[in-house]
Amino acid sequence: MAVQQDATTAGDRRAGLRDTVVRTTRAAGASIARLASGLGTAFRALLLLLWLAVTAVTSLVGAGLLMAPAVLRALHALAGRERDRLGRRGPEVIAPEPPPTRLRLALVDPTTRRELRWLARHATLGFLLGLLGVLLPLLAVRDSLFPLYWKLLPANTTATSVGVGNAHAWPDALAVAMLGVGWVAIILGLGPGMARAQDRPGRLLLAAGPETDLSLRVAELTATRAAALDAHAAELRRIERSLHDGTQNRIVSVTVLVGAARRMVARDPAGADELLERAQSAAEQALAELRTVSRSILPPVLDDRGLAGALTGLAAECAVPCRVDVDVPERCAASVEATAYFVIAEALTNIAKHSGATSATVTARSRGGRLLLRVEDDGRGGAGGTSQAFGSGGADGGSGLAGIRRRIAAHDGTFSLTSPPGGPTTLKAELPCGL
Repeated sequence: MAVQQDATTAGDRRAGLRDTVVRTTRAAGASIARLASGLGTAFRALLLLLWLAVTAVTSLVGAGLLMAPAVLRALHALAGRERDRLGRRGPEVIAPEPPPTRLRLALVDPTTRRELRWLARHATLGFLLGLLGVLLPLLAVRDSLFPLYWKLLPANTTATSVGVGNAHAWPDALAVAMLGVGWVAIILGLGPGMARAQDRPGRLLLAAGPETDLSLRVAELTATRAAALDAHAAELRRIERSLHDGTQNRIVSVTVLVGAARRMVARDPAGADELLERAQSAAEQALAELRTVSRSILPPVLDDRGLAGALTGLAAECAVPCRVDVDVPERCAASVEATAYFVIAEALTNIAKHSGATSATVTARSRGGRLLLRVEDDGRGGAGGTSQAFGSGGADGGSGLAGIRRRIAAHDGTFSLTSPPGGPTTLKAELPCGL
């Protein structure tokens, strides 16, 4: 018995280690892609910064004043492109009101000044980080594979990718390969942090700031409230259809069968008993449907076992092997827990139906008054790109991406989905705990 338990523990450790390696590798790959995409806008930012400097210098003699409007338009366009890039790879960056293009107004406009601060940071630090994100994988491949081709190189050729040392024997070649392993370790350890550092100025400076007109926030909350009302109305229609088309018909059938049995009980007791048996069966089916509808409104498992137990139950019922990692020490508001439950349930349902995945992972964390949800799978990817991927749901339904977005928007939360062709697919949601 002890040997079996030790074997099970060792197997769990190996599975946990394998999952950690896979997650780390995926995170590093995603960060390299983010850094490479940021390099594109950073290079444009560098060119624009040089153009801005030339314009500022030539403005002293008047010539630069003619170029100023074009520079401002280019700045606003590049800032919009960066907002779109950040929105595709994370939470949406809400843009402020369009800034003025007239030079005198632009110099005192808060949005323009924030965009200029972003331009300086992205053209310098963002460009450097993006360049490292592109070069580090090349250096890692070049040095790691060096023992395979070092004998084919001419004599006195620089061995390492950083231009230091020569390889004259196998120990030298293996030392270069170890340098390549070091590059890989840097990518795995620092890649995600580098990507966050590259994105941070854009998320801080390109979003609507505290000095922005509150009409933007009012418009956003109005849209959110409208989406919440639409989701509520759709949910009421679904419940009404379930009660009208299913449960009501069952109860009518029970009434008819009981009435017929009462009329037959005197002249045909056997026939009346058969009708009563059918009525009992119809009543049991109606009761089961009522339980299903009531659970869809607010799952009782949330009250009985909390969010951790509810998500564990969802993972156990999922057709795809699913691992659950929940760290929510305190209870959230009931509506927030219900939303989290339905988001995870919809995500797992769509994974089982459409992804072709062999495993999935559900993570829930409570940090700083926010509930962070993450669902990953190793399926074919392409979620949200076609009607077959991740559940089309439709704008009128309560399922699929549209339903998930509406439920999260009703709580003023954030939602993002990353699903490149070939996978993996990662769904992230963030909700206020509402405590």
